[in-house]
Amino acid sequence: MDIKAVFFDLDGTLFTGTRAIAPSTRVAIDELKRKDILVGIATGRGPAFTLPLMEELHLDFAVTYNGQYIFTPKDILHAEEIDKKTLRQIVRFAKDHHRDISLGTAHGVNGSKLLKFGETRMAGIISGILPSGTSDIARNSFKHIVRRVVPQSNFLNILREPIYQVMMVATQSETKTLEKEFPNLMITRSNPYSVDMIPCDSGKLRGIKRVGEHYGFDFHQVMAFGDSENDLDMLTHVEYGIAMGNASKAVKEKATHVTASNNHDGIAKALAYYGLIDFSTTNNFISRDQNFNKVKEFHRMMDGRSQEIPRAFPPMEAGYRAGFKVEEIVEFL
Repeated sequence: MDIKAVFFDLDGTLFTGTRAIAPSTRVAIDELKRKDILVGIATGRGPAFTLPLMEELHLDFAVTYNGQYIFTPKDILHAEEIDKKTLRQIVRFAKDHHRDISLGTAHGVNGSKLLKFGETRMAGIISGILPSGTSDIARNSFKHIVRRVVPQSNFLNILREPIYQVMMVATQSETKTLEKEFPNLMITRSNPYSVDMIPCDSGKLRGIKRVGEHYGFDFHQVMAFGDSENDLDMLTHVEYGIAMGNASKAVKEKATHVTASNNHDGIAKALAYYGLIDFSTTNNFISRDQNFNKVKEFHRMMDGRSQEIPRAFPPMEAGYRAGFKVEEIVEFL
């Protein structure tokens, strides 16, 4: 197998349901690096969000804003801004239709506080620890909130900067309307609540092509992991397009291979399946009780490690630990 580079989507792929990185994924990335395989990110998120992650994992490159802004630890390989006329049309549409929008710059996402909160790790953690029934209620409620949010009226200062991507709150049923309204833009999404808006000739696949031109590899030497609609172009054109077990049905149907979910070592298992790494999950306990797994992940985040095997505590010690954890949760929030 002649794989020169591996690309990971972030949300729902490299991140678990609580926006952490699974220990098995960290080990897998380290092993890829030891084999001189290039490792990077292909995401709809921006460079400001991605840079700390690159430094933490020692990644080689990042394709951000769905291919609009590409960089390495040392250089900016590509930065393509959206033209100002199109931006003014989007802002006018958002104002007329009471839509929350955010504008993606090189330094961060500006505009909607609602969308900005959705970018935070806290939003992912809250979503991840909610019981499934509660999540469904929250999801249904959000669709109604969408239509009552009033977007910001003054984007003049932000528009002076180069804007690489626009994020707009919109339900899935509104996608066709936006495509008709903005025929010169690609309307894509990584979640049911908002869309990413970029030029039609962009996308993650185009970003991977540019990275390949810089490092000297082509699509036949690439493996990519993803779970959402905005991953489809890269998953269907690189040699090995891997859909996560939590991916949408459309993504799974078109991918080369379907692995386990982002919460169950999907990345490491797929890399091991193709012989790129050696991996065993025998020391990584996964419970059938998803609430236990969520609590375990929270402990790992707070303590820097997790208790791999469930254990019972004496009543007094259990009481002390419960008290400490409540304090940690309050401090964390």
